[in-house]
This record gives sequence, C-alpha cells and structure tokens, in this order.
Amino acid sequence: MKTDLSTHTISVPFHKAAVGEEEAQAAAEVIRSGWLTMGPQTLEFERQFAEYVGAKYALAVNSCTAALHLALEAVGLKEGDEVLVPTVTFTSTAEVVAYFHAKPVLVDVDAATLNISVEDAERRITSRTRAIIPVHLAGQPCDMDEVHALAAKHGLRVIEDAAHSLPASYHGKTIGALSEITCFSFYATKTLATGEGGMVTTDDAGIADRVRIMRLHGIGRDAWKRYTSEGSWYYEVLAPGYKYNLTDVQSAIGLVQLRKCAEMRSKRAEIARRYNEAFGKLPTLEIPTLKNDRESALHLYILRLNRDKLRINRNEFVAALKQREIGTSVHFIPLHMHPYYRDTYGYDSADFPVATREYERYMSLPLFPDMSEEQIHHVIESVTSIAEQNRI
Repeated sequence: MKTDLSTHTISVPFHKAAVGEEEAQAAAEVIRSGWLTMGPQTLEFERQFAEYVGAKYALAVNSCTAALHLALEAVGLKEGDEVLVPTVTFTSTAEVVAYFHAKPVLVDVDAATLNISVEDAERRITSRTRAIIPVHLAGQPCDMDEVHALAAKHGLRVIEDAAHSLPASYHGKTIGALSEITCFSFYATKTLATGEGGMVTTDDAGIADRVRIMRLHGIGRDAWKRYTSEGSWYYEVLAPGYKYNLTDVQSAIGLVQLRKCAEMRSKRAEIARRYNEAFGKLPTLEIPTLKNDRESALHLYILRLNRDKLRINRNEFVAALKQREIGTSVHFIPLHMHPYYRDTYGYDSADFPVATREYERYMSLPLFPDMSEEQIHHVIESVTSIAEQNRI
C-alpha cells in the first residue's frame, strides 16, 4: 500500500483512548444506580486490581500524583528530607516531594533505557535522603534489583512510579507487587484509562490503612458509608487528610479497562514490533532498547535520532511529521531544564549529561491499540521518508 503524501488525508493523533460502548454502558449503570461517588464499584475495582498485579492491597485515588503524595505521607516524609527522583519524568514525580518542603534530588538516567541511573543515584545520597522513586519510563521497568540493593544499603524507602507500566513485569514478577509501595495512573492517555485516576498498591497493612484514611479527609475507615444504609452520621477525623478518592463512575470504567488490559498491550506490542522492524534498518534512527529480563507495558514508543547522520534536528523532525498530520510528543523535557527546578534548587544541565544529551534527540510516536492499518503504515512511511530525505 502506497500513500501519496501530496494528497493524503490520513491523520494520526498522538493518542486515542481505547474506550467504547462497554465503558459507556458501565458508566451509565452507575449513573442509573444513583450512587456516583466512591462506593461498591470502587471497592470492586480495588479488589480486582490487587489480584491482577499480585498485591495484598490496592487503594483507588483520583490521580497518580495523589498516589505519590499519599505514599510519601505514609512513609513519614518530613520538611528538609530528600528524595531521589529521575530528571527524565513528568513534574508530578518531583512536585509531590516539594509538597512536604522536602527536596527532590534529581538523578541522571541510563543512556540505554532512559530510566534512573542507580549509579548516579548513589552519588547523590546524603544524610537527609529518605526515599527513592524509580520511574518506569515508557512502561519498561527500572533495574529494580539494583534499586532495592541501594535502598537496603542506605535505609531508603522505595516508591515506584508506575504511571506508564500496567501491565509490566520484572524478572517474572508483576509491577505493583515488587516494592513497598507502587503508584499507578489511569489518566486519559495511560494504558488503563478512566479519564483521571490512580492506584496505590502495597503488601503493608499499616501503609494501606494510612492511605485509606488520608485519601478522604483523614476520616476513619469507610467514611463514604455514612451516606448509605450501612453507615452512621457519626465519624471521626484522625488526621488532616486530603480529597483524593476515586468515584464509582470512574471505577466502573476501570473495571472494563482492566479486563482489556492484556489485549490492549498485545496490540501495542504488535505496532511497536512493526516500528522496530522498519526503523531498526535505518542508520539515522535508534529504536528503543528493551531489556530481555523484563516485560514492558509499551505505553510509549520513544524513537531517537542519530543527529550526526541527519541534516535536521528533533524539533524539525517533529514539525515535518506534523505537516503530515502525525501527532508526536516528547517524554520528557528533563526536570532540571524547567525554571522551577533550575531556579529553586540550582540544577544545571552539566550535572545531568546523559539526560541533557538524549533529550535533544528523542520523541514519542503514536502507539495506541486502535491504530488502523492505514495509520500504522502512514507513520512508518512518513518517519522513514523524512529520515531518508534528510540523511547526510
């Protein structure tokens, strides 16, 4: 199949959520029930999610940001403490540390995977370091054996940012059951999408209880039941908590998405395989490095340009794809390059040589389960054409 690029009408958004009539029906049933906020659907979503990832407890919240905030609160982070965070991540991973007037200590990344460099993390540990938040970028798990060894050596808590990594596994064990606490995202673009939403998983009963209380104003357990026949008007505030609960409307959508999770990953994997097959042949491009001792959720397809072999840079490549109506993104602008982190903590690009260098040459291509054959072909043909036309 050949596409005439001068007259093509094919448009490929960067992402389109794989939701349809089944999710609509599930949400409609909740609306008809008259119970819209956190309730039985959320409890069932938590139960099934915990079973899916192999954790004892799963606590539903309204975002991964909320999940990370609650996780740090549960481990007792205090003002003046420090938390290790990769510089290549979305701001929420680090901003939650700042909520406590603690310091997000940014860490450089591994050149091959763009995940946190454990070697660089160890160099940045001080007497104030309390935790490390490895981020499974694009869905590929970090080097968790090394992360856990580092944490054990220095007495650090491990909180996984698994916003990209459902379903994924490391050495045969599902992400969500590896560390003390794991945080997931159900944002509209994620591999399980409820619009907004997140989940905290843990095997620790004490942490689960603390998250459960703090996600809903610090009120004692099952506070939501006070509006049902099972509940009572009486409640007790145990701590100054937050408004972070998930609704039953979102949870009903989440239950449908959870059933489709493996199938959606399989579709993304096939698209990524075709991208690799096409782009891996080109000296101008570098396909993602996936380690064979772990399984990625394949949330993102991060393609890198070999800039010494191209006449155009990343921004120009992105612009060329936009002209062909192909949506792209960049994951991520490293945190040390943003004004807040640069100016507040004095971070400099020279302190993060790998992240700074790699940022200039990576971009994310469309990778979603409902991509049509025509859309996949258009992305492959367009990327190949632009790379070949601008090859040195």
